[in-house]
Amino acid sequence: MSNLLRRPTRSSLFFPLILFVAFALLSGTSAAAPAGDRDRWERHAANVIITRDDWGIAHVKGTTDADAVFGAIYAQAEDDFNRIETNYLNAMGRLAEAEGEAAIWSDLRMKIFIDPVELKGQFERSPEWLKKLMAAWADGLNFYLAKNPGVKPRVITRFEPWMPLAFSEGSIGGDIESIDLQRLRAFYDTSVGASVASLEPDPFPEPLGSNGIAIAPKNTKDGKALLLINPHTSFFFRSELQMTSDEGLNAYGASTWGQFFIYQGFNERLGWMHTSSDVDAIDEYLETVIKRDGRHYYKHGTAEKPLVVKAITIRYKTKEGMADRTFTTYRTHHGPVIRSEGNKWVTVALMHKPVEALMQSYGRTKAKSLAEFKKIMELHANSSNATLYADADGNIAYFHPNFIPRRNDKFDWTKPVDGSDPETDWGKLLTMEESPTLVNPASGWVYNTNNWPWTAAGASSLKQADFPRYVDSGTENARGIHAIRLLADRSDFTLESLNAAAYSTQMPWFEKPIPALVKAWDALPAGDPLKARLDAQIKLLRKWDFRWSTGSVETSLAVFWGEAMGRAVAAEARREAMPIDAFIATKAPPKQMLETLVSVSDKISADFGKWQTPWGEINRFQRLTNDIVHPFDDAKPSIPVGFVSGNFGSLASDAARRNSGTKRIYGTYGNSFVAVVEFGKTVRAKAITAGGESGDPRSKHFNDQAERYSTGSLREVYFYPSQLKDKVTRQYRPGE
Repeated sequence: MSNLLRRPTRSSLFFPLILFVAFALLSGTSAAAPAGDRDRWERHAANVIITRDDWGIAHVKGTTDADAVFGAIYAQAEDDFNRIETNYLNAMGRLAEAEGEAAIWSDLRMKIFIDPVELKGQFERSPEWLKKLMAAWADGLNFYLAKNPGVKPRVITRFEPWMPLAFSEGSIGGDIESIDLQRLRAFYDTSVGASVASLEPDPFPEPLGSNGIAIAPKNTKDGKALLLINPHTSFFFRSELQMTSDEGLNAYGASTWGQFFIYQGFNERLGWMHTSSDVDAIDEYLETVIKRDGRHYYKHGTAEKPLVVKAITIRYKTKEGMADRTFTTYRTHHGPVIRSEGNKWVTVALMHKPVEALMQSYGRTKAKSLAEFKKIMELHANSSNATLYADADGNIAYFHPNFIPRRNDKFDWTKPVDGSDPETDWGKLLTMEESPTLVNPASGWVYNTNNWPWTAAGASSLKQADFPRYVDSGTENARGIHAIRLLADRSDFTLESLNAAAYSTQMPWFEKPIPALVKAWDALPAGDPLKARLDAQIKLLRKWDFRWSTGSVETSLAVFWGEAMGRAVAAEARREAMPIDAFIATKAPPKQMLETLVSVSDKISADFGKWQTPWGEINRFQRLTNDIVHPFDDAKPSIPVGFVSGNFGSLASDAARRNSGTKRIYGTYGNSFVAVVEFGKTVRAKAITAGGESGDPRSKHFNDQAERYSTGSLREVYFYPSQLKDKVTRQYRPGE
């Protein structure tokens, strides 16, 4: 096996048989491809070895970085081509070509930013090294399609090198997707106009984000820095793989389907974890628009400037074939018009730096030191993600998102500002030194749970008063409280205990509301019907330690009660600027709390025969198909899951809900990839991926990690060839 991981030399007397097989298979590449394409694909493939381990994970070795990119995207396509294509259909505004008229508005939203003509120009102006990677990416996917004629793309039959610039960052739900579709449609769809109402947001939504923890050597048993990588996304959103080359690439971790870089992971020297932030990197402007002589102008200071007008055509699938709709769109120097508000048009300003974003996303995978990592961040193309960092030199760090335009702090940037006032225009970006950054704090740890950065290192944290308000508009959350408890005053962390901490069963959110509920029951008169009706439930909850488990009836009661109460009081809590748990504990009517517990108990009884149903009987993990919108079925196999929604402070997150026709609830979002990493002279890591690596239900790797996933039993990562050599199930070149 080790010979196959080294590039054969011209002086080799014996060529391994596998190479003859490879070249024979390569010669079978589709004759429909131009000869130049075939030759280039074959050269790449000859320089790549893909090794699949006993979990089906691809370890890709290329001679050059471009070869590694070619092999990595080929391996991704083998595992789940559908998710690759779907991500690009969405990113390029072409989803309606596959899914029909309902996707027109998401496509329009993307196309007011993503213009293929502009991206092609940016591709041509990109650094040569980046152009080579993008070209190799396209070659890898086109080679895969040529070698697998049974795979039928829904729309994209040929991938082009500029396309990665449409999907360059890797987060789930990028900045553009924050734009409200219903309001966008209300503005641009003249057939419905203002009659289209925006959907009301969930008052108690699952937090979009992740957990990251970095621990300095002084707080670890073995004197080595540790990193927790715990993104919360929709399940099966990323591929797990390793990319190495003879040009210094050696990165392992989670790669968003269709991208050629490790988005969250580590190399032999350092690791990085991104968490969604409440940084103000997106602003809305109220534009004063005047129509004169058939043209639109907007006020800016004393001037009236013409709006930029652009026709955008959306293709969409119908029963009769393809059809087109063309929209006249508008933009000011702030950005495109996305809706109206009263008599004003609203534009949005956000980061659109695809080349820099792709350079930063790929570049950090090859950084070998804190200085190199910081240098790459100076591209300032990470708009929404905080980054947790650890390295083999013992450094740890918290970096705030590094796309923060300088603004006048007298304005409330959490609301649309007056676009006619030049003082609301964005200035230059804040430097790294001006942004919240923590390097090697005295506490010996940093963390983020999508909360504000002002508690990131406990007593060693930065001070909110030292930064402009727009730097971050977030608050503390229950996961943050949980993380601080786990990290403070502890100096004996190991890789295994960090793994355990990532699955700590505490749920701090309930520590105020549940005692308030018990107190409300205690205050009832003896003859009140609720006294007897809830006696057994209150006895359980009174003794509960606010920890989840699959066998816990208290978890079942508390989770459903907490969700129901949260939705009931969320609006009022927001008006009073109070956390929902604190509002319930201090201001929710006692009768409301008790009656909600009755309704929750009745619902559990109706669905499961008795309210005394353990959480693991209700909350399940199930993977039946590779549909992106997954179907669920109570009659088919599923696995109990103990951890709960991140809303309640569980670091391990499982956003589960009932689906059409089900009584059990099934997770669709939350823990998706989890890894713990130890940095020293060598790297040691453990990881888990939701379900399994393959998207093919026929593969043994479709669901082979499900049991470990549900219990937090992370498996060893095979980072070095010596670890991998006895775990190989298949080794091949792309195209075999």
